Amino acid sequence: MKIPVVAIIGRPNVGKSTLFNKIAGKKISITQDIPGVTRDRIYQEAIYQNKKFFLIDTGGIDLEKANFNTEIKMQAEIAIQEADILVFMVDGKEGLTSNDLIVRDLLRKTKKKVIVAINKMDIKDSKNNLYDFYELGFDTYIPISSIHNTGFIELMDAITMNFYQIEEETADNRVKFSIIGRPNVGKSSLMNALLNEERVVVSNIAGTTRDSIDSILKYHGKEYIFIDTAGMRKKGKVFESIEKYSLLRSMRAIDRSDICLVVINAEEGITEHDKHIAGYAIDKGKGLIFVVNKWDTVKDSTINDYKKLMRAEFQFATYAPIVFLSALTKKRIHTLMPEVLKVEENIKREIKTSILNDVILDAYQLNIPPSYKGKRLKIYFSSQTGTKPPKFTLRVNNKGLVHFSYYRYLENKLRENFDLQGTPIMIQFKNRSGDE
Repeated sequence: MKIPVVAIIGRPNVGKSTLFNKIAGKKISITQDIPGVTRDRIYQEAIYQNKKFFLIDTGGIDLEKANFNTEIKMQAEIAIQEADILVFMVDGKEGLTSNDLIVRDLLRKTKKKVIVAINKMDIKDSKNNLYDFYELGFDTYIPISSIHNTGFIELMDAITMNFYQIEEETADNRVKFSIIGRPNVGKSSLMNALLNEERVVVSNIAGTTRDSIDSILKYHGKEYIFIDTAGMRKKGKVFESIEKYSLLRSMRAIDRSDICLVVINAEEGITEHDKHIAGYAIDKGKGLIFVVNKWDTVKDSTINDYKKLMRAEFQFATYAPIVFLSALTKKRIHTLMPEVLKVEENIKREIKTSILNDVILDAYQLNIPPSYKGKRLKIYFSSQTGTKPPKFTLRVNNKGLVHFSYYRYLENKLRENFDLQGTPIMIQFKNRSGDE
């Protein structure tokens, strides 16, 4: 069953991002210093009354060098294309403006449900403006105050009215992988080269995400679900030119994947946007492989030199394998699927409790944490509590004594002792007493 998508749209400074953060709920705690998108979210999974949906903040899709009308139009088009429900946010304090009417005209063209959220209704003057908004001509109007939390329940009830409650999904144990990356790095070419490779058998199945076609890819007698993000591209360069929009597209594929192939264009080199995409995949606990495409065009660098550059630029993902190939000429294309197989094995890796405890205890004895205000971290017991990615729970005397550098130290020790190439790992600390 497809998860619904809700977009918040409106002119600048009406409170879109405040509402987005409120609906998205708890802020994601950043445990690793990676340039992910949790600091700058435009897309987030949310749950209300056991109903799951995706949320888009168009206020986060900033368009450089665009005047107001162009910017709003592009944001509205993105929201209209992607969303099932549109929350049109207006400012009750300022009242109806000509810019609101521009947004109204764009939204009228869609047959999707539009809910008008009239913000800042906690301010006295706003009540005088309330009925002006009925001129917009939509069916549903809800007065709210993002800051003071009024009207929130009524708004959420209206948004999720026809959403289904979360059901237990039928387990599909086939590994899902996707090709992600910036526009024009060669995702489509890589997909075609991969699907046409000998020994690979492909059949199409209906994608569960809007505009995507999933393929069943058979390799060495095993089935994989291949999520085709290249097939998501919209007509026209307007969307592809907005890097944050391409990031939004990648996020949706990442959420559904077990393993992400992050494509880097060897001709153009590494950009901040590449780091954002990789950071989001790690943030979501997905297996990671870097694919340096168009390698045939690079004349002045060796694979070892380029690997050093990649490791320096992606210091937060030094465990991810790097594959060099040319999708166009199919040179070295055969090196990719064996890496997918290795990462598949590692994201599902299970470690015996006794061996895990030996490794953690040895690491602790080798580097006993310094005391803080007369207290020192003690680790009593370790166990693996999940896979995809591997998760480890360590029982300690006081989890507040765990410093980030010690977290990183333990992660490095686990990687030294076990083959965890290509997979992030999660370590959580719990107080032995059970007091969280």
